[in-house]
Amino acid sequence: MIFAYIRWNVSPELLTLGPIQLRWYGLLFATGFFVGFYIMQRIYRREARPEKDLDALLGYLLLGTILGARLGHCLFYEPEYYLTNPIEILKIWEGGLASHGGTAGVLLALYLYALRHPDQPFLWLADRLTIPTALTASLIRIGNLFNSEIFGKITDVPWAFIFERVDPHPRHPTQIYEATTYLALFFLLLYLYAKGSLQSWKVGRPLGLFLTWVFGARILIEFVKEPQEAFQMALPVNMGQLLSLPLVGVGLYLLLRR
Repeated sequence: MIFAYIRWNVSPELLTLGPIQLRWYGLLFATGFFVGFYIMQRIYRREARPEKDLDALLGYLLLGTILGARLGHCLFYEPEYYLTNPIEILKIWEGGLASHGGTAGVLLALYLYALRHPDQPFLWLADRLTIPTALTASLIRIGNLFNSEIFGKITDVPWAFIFERVDPHPRHPTQIYEATTYLALFFLLLYLYAKGSLQSWKVGRPLGLFLTWVFGARILIEFVKEPQEAFQMALPVNMGQLLSLPLVGVGLYLLLRR
């Protein structure tokens, strides 16, 4: 029934002041980092770690996220174009970020940071960063919703969205599916940490839960998501699922190892 569908025609721009545009995506992306900084500040205070190091940690994470996500998109989804036009890789403002590349970039940034801060080992840090990262991932998917991008396949479910900036067809709101899944993980991790349970887990297990939950859900949601690039149409599984499989494998190893 067409009247049951949700018509979505929200502008991706929150505010325009001359040549300057404030977009919902950028605002939500930044909010995730600011709230995450506050959460890590509370964690460092609770566990008697040097709060002054958080500024450096934030710098590492920002660079790792942005560079990793950009390179991931360019190399995983449009390698032929970007390898023949390498200068285009620098044009981040034109869009094109991949969450798998962002994950790899963050883990590499954490490793480099931990080398210079031996009092904050890599897995100890990664375990705690799963809390704000889950929140940021949820906010980024809401940003994708405002951009009317990364949407699902055509469907007749009553909660389908008609993305009027894309086409007139009702589609799965896969951005909301992912955002809800990641937000649930955020509240679970936050609750376990506040209760003191997370700290008693074997080192690396919270990271294992994060990787298994996030990328396991990603594999399932991709079945109802519209392929982002044409070449994926010929694949039995899409690129998002292929890239998620090794991360789920690492997550299961960290969860189940003795």
